[in-house]
Amino acid sequence: MIQTLRNTAITIVVGLATVGCEAPSVPQLTAYSIEIDEGNATKTIDFDVFLSAPAVKTITLDYTTSDVNATSGDDFELAQGTLEIPKGATMASIPLTIYGDEESEETETFWISFSNAVNVTIPEPYASITLRNDDGAPPIEDIGYTTPNSYPGKTLVWEEDFSGTDLNLADWNYETGASGWGNNESQYYRGGNRNAELDQGYLRITAKEETHLGAPYTSARITTQGKQSFKYGRIDIRAKVPYGPGIWPALWMLGDNFSTEGWPSCGEIDIMELIGGDGYNDRTVYGTAHWSNNGSHAEHSGDNSLTSGKYNDEFHVFSIVWDSGSIKWFRDDILFHTLNISNLGAFKEKFFFILNIAVEGNWPGPVGPSTTFPQYMLVDYIRVFQ
Repeated sequence: MIQTLRNTAITIVVGLATVGCEAPSVPQLTAYSIEIDEGNATKTIDFDVFLSAPAVKTITLDYTTSDVNATSGDDFELAQGTLEIPKGATMASIPLTIYGDEESEETETFWISFSNAVNVTIPEPYASITLRNDDGAPPIEDIGYTTPNSYPGKTLVWEEDFSGTDLNLADWNYETGASGWGNNESQYYRGGNRNAELDQGYLRITAKEETHLGAPYTSARITTQGKQSFKYGRIDIRAKVPYGPGIWPALWMLGDNFSTEGWPSCGEIDIMELIGGDGYNDRTVYGTAHWSNNGSHAEHSGDNSLTSGKYNDEFHVFSIVWDSGSIKWFRDDILFHTLNISNLGAFKEKFFFILNIAVEGNWPGPVGPSTTFPQYMLVDYIRVFQ
């Protein structure tokens, strides 16, 4: 009996010694991207980081902030240092100073990144801090190209200058829903002035990063279907377009028989499309026509690129000159694409206007880390001459 107890005690000691030799697991650190209102005054916020388990040893890691489109010294105070998380803790905070103001401006973002981690792993070594504009829509700087309100031998038959307080529903429709017409887009188009409003004498279409009825973004698409449509003439649209990966603004037209004939039989004229990206994409626009070729989809496209900068930098005028023989596309009166339509019956009928910003989809692909929201498309005027 005594021998049995002695053996049992030895077994227990050995078991405890074995457990004590196991290496403690290293926790993971998580930092979540956040959005906050910019505010009107300087404030300090606590940016929290979290551990997957209590720290088994003291943890240290270096952190630093960096600009995206928010600017250190103007929108936030540059922060860098070493964060220490004591043994047993499960979270810690980094103080960040935000400079508020009362100026209308775009929503802005900066990054916080982590390095030189000791006693912790960091699967995602950065997060973003987004400063939401809470001072209303940003001011509109009216610079860029413009075109005359008359041309020799032509008559101005319709003009929309967006000078009222509300969109003229005698001419325009709000389309609503999450349909991207087969393009796998991610936005929900909302009605009313939530994403399309008249502001300072311009139409402002806004794409927002907000969840609505299951969609992660909202935007607006307005049309003149059933109210204003045209066959032939010169069409000028003066606009300032958005930018960034995943952003897809368009000024375009569909044939009046879209509802009965469907697409592409009705024909489509894309006066301007931009497929947002970085660098080249943000300074390139496309002019395209789509139609049915004996039951198959046919298209013809051309593009125009700025030598520097991006289309969002200022206003440009996107135009087509359309008659029974051809459609010609212009940017700031520079011809960049022509389509012979002599034998294309789809383009010898009336077409209505569509203005929208799509988010993501088959052509632009996903939004990226450099994409900021909200994104705006400003339209100054639409003029139809015949």
